[in-house]
Amino acid sequence: MSGDVVRPHFSSFRRRFSARQVVVGSFVKTPTTHATEIFGALGYDFVVIDEEHAPIDRAMTDVMLLAARASNVAGIVRVSSDDPAKMLSCLDCGASGVLVPHVATVEKARAIAAAARYRGGRRGYSGSARAGAYGGTPMWTLVDEQDASVCAIAMIEDPEALDHIDAIAAVDGIHGFFIGRGDLTVALGAKSSADASVKNAVIRIIAAAKTVAKPVCVMVASSAEAKDFAELGASAFIISSDQGQMRRAAALTLTEFKTLVTTDGSHVPQH
Repeated sequence: MSGDVVRPHFSSFRRRFSARQVVVGSFVKTPTTHATEIFGALGYDFVVIDEEHAPIDRAMTDVMLLAARASNVAGIVRVSSDDPAKMLSCLDCGASGVLVPHVATVEKARAIAAAARYRGGRRGYSGSARAGAYGGTPMWTLVDEQDASVCAIAMIEDPEALDHIDAIAAVDGIHGFFIGRGDLTVALGAKSSADASVKNAVIRIIAAAKTVAKPVCVMVASSAEAKDFAELGASAFIISSDQGQMRRAAALTLTEFKTLVTTDGSHVPQH
């Protein structure tokens, strides 16, 4: 229709992320395609398929990435480790990028950047997977397209990373950072992510990213929390997860139901 806004193609995610445009996503932790399709249909910019903290294997990741592409939402995979083979499998399946946990050293950041790209890197080549249109994309076209669009995001969630954050931030081929406040909170022995030690860590990470003009992504519980992080300099936001959003909606529905019907099934009189 003439008044509709044309949604950006999922392949433009890295460009928009790197330009520090505001992008919104959600974790997907349930091994099914449905949540990914729903987020895509609603207009989310990206989903993060969670292989680290959810029961999702390579076969399931493959079909979830298919759902992401079909729904025009960027499919990022949080891999369970920085193993180049794990990263390669996700990228071959058509992931728009990888979110790699526990990047605490410059050496690890460089290894991740190398594993995520062909030219100047160490990504293993195959044109036969989804990323190469099952053999339909010429070799060097595929190399150039993937190197221009695949997004490598480092998770900063260890106190040791803070000692090297400026050098990690400067690594070529790392396109942005996700601040793992949960892990930082536990590692720092803080009572909550609102503690000063965690807040100071967040400020240091964002400052390092700003210095090299790279984006920062954070997980937020509300729009108010997102606003606070946006004022600090974050531009990418992960809102809960499919499980979290389902639980919240289910709890609200049950509470509303209980205001209308008593536990014995009789209706509460309406005044």
